[in-house]
Amino acid sequence: MTYFALVPAAGGGARLGGNCPKQYQPLAGQPLMRHALATLAAVPAIARTFVVLAPDDLHWDGFDWSDLAPRLTVLRCGGAIRAESVANGLRAMTQMAYSGAPVAADDWVLVHDAARACLTPAHVEKLIAEVGDDPVGGLLAVPVADTLKRAHTLTSQGCRVATTVPREGLWQAQTPQMFRHAQLVNALQYAPVVTDEASAIEALGLQPRLVEADATNLKVTYPLDLQLAEWILQNRKR
Repeated sequence: MTYFALVPAAGGGARLGGNCPKQYQPLAGQPLMRHALATLAAVPAIARTFVVLAPDDLHWDGFDWSDLAPRLTVLRCGGAIRAESVANGLRAMTQMAYSGAPVAADDWVLVHDAARACLTPAHVEKLIAEVGDDPVGGLLAVPVADTLKRAHTLTSQGCRVATTVPREGLWQAQTPQMFRHAQLVNALQYAPVVTDEASAIEALGLQPRLVEADATNLKVTYPLDLQLAEWILQNRKR
């Protein structure tokens, strides 16, 4: 049994703006996704990290990734949506061999957002420790702390509150999300339009395990998130 990481990075990240795809925008002096790739490469249990790029990606070769090269493989098979990129990457992985053996059906794959730049090795190691023996798999997540409102959209008056949603039992999903290779392939074939891997596994009637993380493992989506992520990275080093 081997652990692999898979990072889909074929999207554009339109909500963040900027002159290049989100994963290449500068964060603390490096392209945003480099932080997550470096973290995954630093975890000894992970045999290889695969990064899935768009076939026509023109940005990757503009940066120096040589220090990560021994632990990193680029797959230029990204799709139109995240789930398609992950599915394509999973299939491409099976064409690779490590230590003389191909990627096996029971090997674990940790799928991580390129935009979660503040991931730490401790986050990854906790996920592996708590899910490594689980029959289904699991994901990092945090319990919802805020009061949640469901919106009712009015065309001329904007949004108003339709109802308050009870937060008991609700968790905010993060990544990595860790599942066995063959099961995740099957799940994404069954549910090809999902926003995370756990949703595809749930569509099979299975219940992924929740592993509590923390709010520093945030996803960079809007411009202010870049500032917050940089603050976290800089203060973590101190």
